[in-house]
Amino acid sequence: MKRDRQAAILQLIAHNSITTQEELAAKLNQAGFVVTQATVSRDIRDLRLIKVVGPTGQPHYAVKSYGKAEDEDNAAAKYLAVLTEAYVSSACAGNILVVKTATGMAMAVAASIDTLGWNDVIGSIAGDDTIFLAAAAPEDCAAIKERLDQIVKR
Repeated sequence: MKRDRQAAILQLIAHNSITTQEELAAKLNQAGFVVTQATVSRDIRDLRLIKVVGPTGQPHYAVKSYGKAEDEDNAAAKYLAVLTEAYVSSACAGNILVVKTATGMAMAVAASIDTLGWNDVIGSIAGDDTIFLAAAAPEDCAAIKERLDQIVKR
């Protein structure tokens, strides 16, 4: 539950300019997570979210840019946990890898895959439970699938 909620938080702040803990709690409640402001506060601390100033001058939550190796390792571990928990399956269709995830987790899994920084993944599009990963070439699709399967041990 905590892992799903924190993945939802990452998804929400990636796609919304959320300025307060109360606003984040309301959006989580709308998404089906029953949370209090105290829970949101702990999640913000666990995820090491920070407030940044947006283009309009309004501060909003964002993922901290990591500089220390241990912080980067911790962030990577959280992203990999989301990936391994929510990944269901994948299949190649030409140079597109179609990744199925748990319901509502596609954006969080796509963000996790994006953090891996694989050069043969040109881009991704995520819906509710499906991700399209564009591979540089059809033969790269199978290699990407194999790496994902190794990460999630399937």
